[in-house]
Amino acid sequence: MARPQPPPWVHAAVLLCLLGLGGAIEIPMDPSIQNELSQPPTITKQSVKDHIVDPRDNILIECEAKGNPAPSFHWTRNSRFFNVAKDPRVSMRRRSGTLVIDFRSGGRPEEYEGEYQCFARNKFGTALSNRIRLQVSKSPLWPKENLDPVVVQEGAPLTLQCNPPPGLPSPVIFWMSSSMEPITQDKRVSQGHNGDLYFSNVMVQDMQTDYSCNARFHFTHTIQQKNPFTLKVLTTRGVAERTPSFMYPQGTSSSQMVLRGMDLLLECIASGVPTPDIAWYKKGGDLPSDKAKFENFNKALRITSVSEEDSGEYFCLASNKMGSIRHTISVRVKAAPYWLDEPKNLILAPGEDGRLVCRANGNPKPTVQWMVNGEPLQSAPPNPNREVAGDTIIFRDTQISSRAVYQCNTSNEHGYLLANAFVSVLDVPPRMMSPRNQLIRVILYNRTRLDCPFFGSPIPTLRWFKNGQGSNLDGGNYHVYENGSLEIKMIRKEDQGIYTCVATNILGKAENQVRLEVKDPTRIFRMPEDQVVKRGTTVQLECRVKHDPSLKLTVSWLKDDQPLYIGNRMKKEDDSLTIFGVAERDQGSYTCVASTELDQDRAKAYLTVLADQTTPTNRLAALPKGRPDRPRDLELTDLAERSVRLTWIPGDDNNSPITDYVVQFEEDQFQPGVWHDHSKFPGSVNSAVLQLSPYVNYQFRVIAVNEVGSSHPSLPSERYRTSGAPPESNPSDVKGEGTRKNNMEITWTPMNATSAFGPNLRYIVKWRRRETRETWNNATVWGSRYVVGQTPVYVPYEIRVQAENDFGKGPEPDTVIGYSGEDLPSAPRRFRVRQPNLQTINLEWDHPEHPNGILTGYSLRYVPFNGTKLGKQMVENFSPNQTKFTVQRADPVSRYRFTLSARTQVGSGEAVTEESPASPNEATPTAAPPTLPPTTVGATGAVSSTDATATAAATEATTVPIIPTVAPTTIATTVATTTTTTAAATMESPPTTGTKTHESALPPSSPLTPLLTRPSAPDEQSIWNVTVLPNSKWANITWKHNFGPGTDFVVEYIDSNHTKKTVPVKAQAQPIQLTDLYPGMTYTLRVYSRDNEGISSTIITFMTSTAYTNNQADIATQGWFIGLMCAIALLVLILLIVCFIKRSRGGKYPVREKKDVPLGPEDPKEEDGSFDYSDEDNKPLQGSQTSLDGTIKQQESDDSLVDYGEGGEGQFNEDGSFIGQYTVKKDKEETEGNESSEATSPVNAIYSLA
Repeated sequence: MARPQPPPWVHAAVLLCLLGLGGAIEIPMDPSIQNELSQPPTITKQSVKDHIVDPRDNILIECEAKGNPAPSFHWTRNSRFFNVAKDPRVSMRRRSGTLVIDFRSGGRPEEYEGEYQCFARNKFGTALSNRIRLQVSKSPLWPKENLDPVVVQEGAPLTLQCNPPPGLPSPVIFWMSSSMEPITQDKRVSQGHNGDLYFSNVMVQDMQTDYSCNARFHFTHTIQQKNPFTLKVLTTRGVAERTPSFMYPQGTSSSQMVLRGMDLLLECIASGVPTPDIAWYKKGGDLPSDKAKFENFNKALRITSVSEEDSGEYFCLASNKMGSIRHTISVRVKAAPYWLDEPKNLILAPGEDGRLVCRANGNPKPTVQWMVNGEPLQSAPPNPNREVAGDTIIFRDTQISSRAVYQCNTSNEHGYLLANAFVSVLDVPPRMMSPRNQLIRVILYNRTRLDCPFFGSPIPTLRWFKNGQGSNLDGGNYHVYENGSLEIKMIRKEDQGIYTCVATNILGKAENQVRLEVKDPTRIFRMPEDQVVKRGTTVQLECRVKHDPSLKLTVSWLKDDQPLYIGNRMKKEDDSLTIFGVAERDQGSYTCVASTELDQDRAKAYLTVLADQTTPTNRLAALPKGRPDRPRDLELTDLAERSVRLTWIPGDDNNSPITDYVVQFEEDQFQPGVWHDHSKFPGSVNSAVLQLSPYVNYQFRVIAVNEVGSSHPSLPSERYRTSGAPPESNPSDVKGEGTRKNNMEITWTPMNATSAFGPNLRYIVKWRRRETRETWNNATVWGSRYVVGQTPVYVPYEIRVQAENDFGKGPEPDTVIGYSGEDLPSAPRRFRVRQPNLQTINLEWDHPEHPNGILTGYSLRYVPFNGTKLGKQMVENFSPNQTKFTVQRADPVSRYRFTLSARTQVGSGEAVTEESPASPNEATPTAAPPTLPPTTVGATGAVSSTDATATAAATEATTVPIIPTVAPTTIATTVATTTTTTAAATMESPPTTGTKTHESALPPSSPLTPLLTRPSAPDEQSIWNVTVLPNSKWANITWKHNFGPGTDFVVEYIDSNHTKKTVPVKAQAQPIQLTDLYPGMTYTLRVYSRDNEGISSTIITFMTSTAYTNNQADIATQGWFIGLMCAIALLVLILLIVCFIKRSRGGKYPVREKKDVPLGPEDPKEEDGSFDYSDEDNKPLQGSQTSLDGTIKQQESDDSLVDYGEGGEGQFNEDGSFIGQYTVKKDKEETEGNESSEATSPVNAIYSLA
């Protein structure tokens, strides 16, 4: 069926759209406009530039134009006037410039070849056609020639030349035999682009046919055949293999020029035995994969529609197993002129300005020539309102006399472009171009467009009004297009009425009216349901419809999506379809279609027919269950400011009842395209009232849910924007924190679309110093952060953040306290160092005067020193509430230098340094006890339970136990003091601020030394003196307590993997053995009352010995080891005897000898030259530290004066010679060089005596 033609005003509306966009338009096609308005001529149709004609037909050269008044035509031939009236064979069509040259009465077409140009002229200007080159097609005959047989050696290359006669256009070449059989081509035998037939190597089977070149001429539809070639191949015993060589093109390089937009064809044909393969490459890049394709068995490369970037060097590579050869082709891309900015017709009102632009490109760069009415612009009469600037003509203050047709001709050596553009000056008042008082009917909630086509010069402005009053309709639910059409995005009942469009320019105004009627949608509210019936029964399919009463309703039925024929057994009513005597052929899907002239609705059900003998069953139970189909036909009704009713039609439940509907919404301002859950409704409803937030452009969709899963979301509803209101809340999570010492960054969580309540949501940020109560500072912020600069260091601020939109401000916000940036703290105040005795040093300090932030703790660095000698630096970290610390000295000779600094979150601040006082006997040193690492016990003032917890955490972080690695008899002794968090807040108790663990080596004969906790027994109920006797896989636990008889306890221990275990202990059941321990693992342990867990012992740490220590003890049972030990003992005994003899003589002996037999430098028997071998073997030798690995090690502290012979350890001989200096130093060097762990054995005891 033919489509109806639209009325003329529709064309005008389209043209008017072009007018609004570009300013240069065609005159509307409305006949009344065409007849009234003048228009310079415009060429509408012309022949191609290279016009080739068939000599057997009449010649037709086309040229058509339009204008008002209608233009007249004349022609030039070879740039001279062509008098059509003088040539009887030439005529011009009526109301057209098309030339017709008739040869029915004789004449030769070749006589009319030449270059033609058409001129279309009326009183407002002259338009020109292209220069049309007329050529007559030629198909010359092939010259007669006798061809001798071609004799060629087998395996040699061969070229059969075609050399077709020159034709116009060039003929199509193909090779056949004289019997018209096509020549089979492959990579060995193929036709080149020039028409020649190439044999890469000739074979004997090539003699089986002859070869004839054929030329087909397109215009004459003729084929001409050349005399055939006959081949004679000379055979040999074997064909010698040859490296490739090129048959076409010759040599190693060539060049080729191609015009932009044309196809580039590169060809390489090579000979060789075996037949070479051809591959193509581009130097410095890849072949353009989207435009390049290979032809003729890879012998030709074609690149379509070439551009400047396709220029460069290409090379083909011909290769076989004998070798390869390449040919390079240099490609240059030139370009005939092509448009960058083609001049367009210019329609102006009097006094307006305009311009014509003619920009083209090419290679070489084309030149631009302007003409007016077919004459060069230089020879045209001067026009003061016209200015030429290269490729642009500028018109200022145009008048009616400025009307003309301008031609732009741009050309280079490869071609030309010619364009016409007229300048028309119109003075037309607005006029409407559509029928007046149209009636538009539209369905509720649909989108519609009201058209109001108009015309005028100058271009009128258009405005829309409703019911003849109110402001211009634009924005919100309305949108006005540039062509004047008014779009209503979602029709509501209140949109019904009369709409008036008014077009205005300086010459007047015109108006038109459109009456809009809003109709209710057509909806099936009771749909047909799936049914299962027996054959022969009666079934009724319901289809109840709600529609607009002013529209005519038509209800029809489809069966299996085809129109249903209503026979004698069926009865169709307005709201149902009844089928009597159901037969098996009635089974299928039935669709109810309710339609009006504006819309329609559909509903489908499936009817299943059972045979008589079949027991009726539910069809749904026999079918597989699936997710429901998506709901459809979403409809918004009962539109209110804060609510709307959403109605939908359920989809097929797919044999599983729908349990829920999930309603989602999307808004297009803050998170367009993101769907959020709005509410959830039971599966039994299909309509719900939704509560809405102000100023949200809602769009809804519905998801159905059954026991199988969720359906796909429905198609979105129409959008509905609620009206705006001031915000009812403020942003949350308001914080003020410093990022630098002189600023404060205020941040908050921005409000979402449903809480914005209006456009241009912004935040009013207020702040002021808390202590000064100064006036509020404020700033308006569109994001979610604001930085306050130039603030003092760490001062509190009051902060408020209030939401605001274009409708007003939100409620008064809450005040939040924030702080400006922190800085490094000042030094702790009143740092005091006291030494009550030679064993302890007490430190006390006060908090910094200027914390400059939140104190996170204190850092103490202390180092022992003696003169200029420094020992190992120790570091302690304390909680922010700790102001006391005790250092347990092991070396009473050396002094200590303490450096204390406070810490904030920025870092450590200014430090204060103090030194311990000099001891009274520092000038006359005496023998010092063994130098041990300082054991530190901290003390603080009274702290709350919270502070005690933080202090305990700090203690845990600084506890560094030294793990024994060898001897099973080596254990770790931990001295710890813990503050129980259940103590009263005012109770002064020494919490743990640091835990130091040191190692002790036991003499070979001693049993396992227990781990002890050392606080004295308190007066109230408590647990103390917990003793641990560990081995590799078990440990015995004992403790003391002052509980009554019958008290039960619990032993709780945790390994280093944080695995906690508890062992209940009955009253008086000590000792308790912990079994299933892991060798070499560290454990923490405590004992507490079963009735009151708050009464607990201190937490102690112990370590089991490693599992492999017993293996080393087995060495002592080996014979070779016993012999070696005896030899060493004998040698030591001899050395001791020599030493006794020398000392008993009281004489001097060389230092080297004394170094060879090192004695204990602190042995009290050294002065009288004798040794006392008493029963004190279980004691470690004086002047050495007993280590866990059983070796004799000098104390690691380098700060004691003993190391330099100035302490009590240095001894003088009878003659006053200083011996202790060398003796102690020797011990120190030997022990420092022996850091490996050894098992406790008799050898170690002998070494200790030496």
